[in-house]
Amino acid sequence: MTRSSTLLAGIVLGSGVLHFLRPAAYAGIVPARLPGRGRDWVYASGVAELLVGAGLLNPATRRASALAAAALFVAVFPANVKMFQDARQPAVKRIAAARLPLQVPLVVWALRLARR
Repeated sequence: MTRSSTLLAGIVLGSGVLHFLRPAAYAGIVPARLPGRGRDWVYASGVAELLVGAGLLNPATRRASALAAAALFVAVFPANVKMFQDARQPAVKRIAAARLPLQVPLVVWALRLARR
């Protein structure tokens, strides 16, 4: 296990846990064009993050999990854009704005882990 994979796993696992602890916070940023209920997408993405995070901790599944992490970071980008667009409080707007460019280094990080 590498320090880099452990750190990324911690980030992804932490986010996955938050999907179950605070689903309402995430349901509000699920794009309306997705079929079904927002909360269902929140739980599904939470499960995906937990699986990906756990996979990053296992050397046998790390490559596939790192590729899945990169895909997950790309897949949640529209929700982050929606969060930025919907933000009304200046502090929330700044946080949401900061999250958008963070997706790029997260994708790059995951892809680098997949290449190791």
